[in-house]
Amino acid sequence: MNKDNESLAHTKWRCKYHIVFAPKYRRQIVYGKYKESIGKIIRELCARKDVEILEANACKDHIHLLVSIPPKLSVSQFIGYLKGKSSLMIFDRHANLKYRYGNRKFWCRGYFVDTVGRNKETIAAYIRNQIKEDYLADQLTLFEEFDPFTGDKNPKK
Repeated sequence: MNKDNESLAHTKWRCKYHIVFAPKYRRQIVYGKYKESIGKIIRELCARKDVEILEANACKDHIHLLVSIPPKLSVSQFIGYLKGKSSLMIFDRHANLKYRYGNRKFWCRGYFVDTVGRNKETIAAYIRNQIKEDYLADQLTLFEEFDPFTGDKNPKK
């Protein structure tokens, strides 16, 4: 649904939110082999609550969502539902994570949420480009074999 206003029986609404949350201890597990599975789980849970995902991205240690949440559901109710149910589903589908990272607590307790007004496109572009920015930041921290200033070989870390 790309229209600006949504509707319920007697209500017109436009409630869009930028939400960011991370796995417990910021484990860099989201982007690897579990990215596709976690994405499917999040899409399924959003569909169950009639929450429309406008843009989403799974970075290696956090999730960005741009969602439209109906007013019959508060943001905190939705986040509690999403993180709680997705933890259970992730551990059910990937039993090895339960033993490796602890039982039933996949996500950290907090989250970030921001309301989206007229800057929806800016936030959507930010979420789309987040992976590129993370990649570029990682490239800056790569080991340099030779010191660019002296030309001497750097010791291995």
